[in-house]
Amino acid sequence: MKTLFSIQPMSFGTLARMCQGELYQGSLGEVSVMGICTDSREAGPQVAFAALRGERVDGHNYIAQALENGCRCIICEHRNEQIAASQATAIVVKDTELALSKLAYAYRLQNLRRVHTVAVTGSVGKTTTKDMIHAAFSVAKRTYKTPGNHNSLIGMPLSVLETPVDSEWTVLEMGMSGFGEIERLSILAEPDIAVITNIGSSHLEMLGSRENICRAKLEILCGLREGGYLILNGDEPLLRKIGGKSYHTVYVSLADEKADFFANNIRVEQDCTRFDAVCQGRKMRDLCIRVLGRHHVYAALYTLAAATVIGMSEAQIREGLLRFAPEGMRQRVCQMSGITVIEDCYNASPESMIAAIDVLDAYSRQSERRSVAVLGDMLELGQESPALHRSVGAHLAARGIDLLFTVGSNANQIAIGARQKGMSSSHMHRNMDVQDLEKTADLLVQNLRRGDIVLFKASRSVGAERIVELLRERMAGRDFAG
Repeated sequence: MKTLFSIQPMSFGTLARMCQGELYQGSLGEVSVMGICTDSREAGPQVAFAALRGERVDGHNYIAQALENGCRCIICEHRNEQIAASQATAIVVKDTELALSKLAYAYRLQNLRRVHTVAVTGSVGKTTTKDMIHAAFSVAKRTYKTPGNHNSLIGMPLSVLETPVDSEWTVLEMGMSGFGEIERLSILAEPDIAVITNIGSSHLEMLGSRENICRAKLEILCGLREGGYLILNGDEPLLRKIGGKSYHTVYVSLADEKADFFANNIRVEQDCTRFDAVCQGRKMRDLCIRVLGRHHVYAALYTLAAATVIGMSEAQIREGLLRFAPEGMRQRVCQMSGITVIEDCYNASPESMIAAIDVLDAYSRQSERRSVAVLGDMLELGQESPALHRSVGAHLAARGIDLLFTVGSNANQIAIGARQKGMSSSHMHRNMDVQDLEKTADLLVQNLRRGDIVLFKASRSVGAERIVELLRERMAGRDFAG
């Protein structure tokens, strides 16, 4: 991962001061750099290398490679022989990962004091909500957002470093795997507006319960500015009755008409989702977002709430919602040899899997076409993994999905759950080996028919997008039977 400073360049001395590290000046003297990276292959004369210690890889083992690439500044936890023998400067810190947060915090205080911040966290929907808020704010304000899903203790600090100094707002995504991580990111960002999208099942393996996941997400309050706004999902029991004297709590809901921002009359159409909303007592009819699914209306409500808080008009909000488009492998809809593919392969949790099944169901019912789900393993669910996979299968069967293809041993539990709920075994095709994605592609070719709507979804490591590629290769110049 590499980032370039929005104010360039930065001297080694300034970098060391901001990292709170000890400067060991090389023979090149007081030179400056334009950016920083965590991958030695991206290091160079103008890019400093931060040697991070990970569970599997220690960046200190790649310092030599960074130096070979011409790197002149190494941020590390100890000054090794390669640095000592080179002309490069070392900035020695106690913890390289923590040093990145210190650097970003100091950088923000020095260069970004006038930039306001929205921070977004939650188990599901963080990136969509971040992107939608950015799209809406950009109608009225100069707004920056963290690229992709750079939401970690490494990615978010590096994103802060590239925030344009003339920005009025920045929208930052905050992810976590355990306690203390959201706290550090929130203190770094000092958000004016904080959003918690939901409390799901992701990270049960690490945190043990949804209550603990909720506690970890609420660490976002640690940096929330006095007088700021906390926007919450009012349909999540664990997030109800959250409040404090130093900030304002705002609730959104699809179920409670008394919520501050309430949506109803939701219609999933062929290329968009429409809904009505009541925004702090004011009615807004026929709002439109260009993504499919009831669950995306939550992201729209968070956006409505945040945009209202900063004073945007209804016309600006409507335009902002229409500007939003999903990026990467999030719910990409395309046509292939007579079938419709919903490629939602970025990641998966029980909550997002169920939401995607609902989209498939609504889309197929609207067009009276067969619904097909290709579902892979969901990871990091701990001891509850089998039961949670089975619950997805039960939901799929209850929705009446026509065909199910599973990929992986965990996903086999989805088929078991569907069978227990009454889905016929003849409508299921199982592949236990995630290394053999060609098997699933071949099964699809054999069983799909022209007009089918096919959903692909799995945890990122499964690589479900590869099945789509294999299917496209097999159907090149051909067509599915009618």
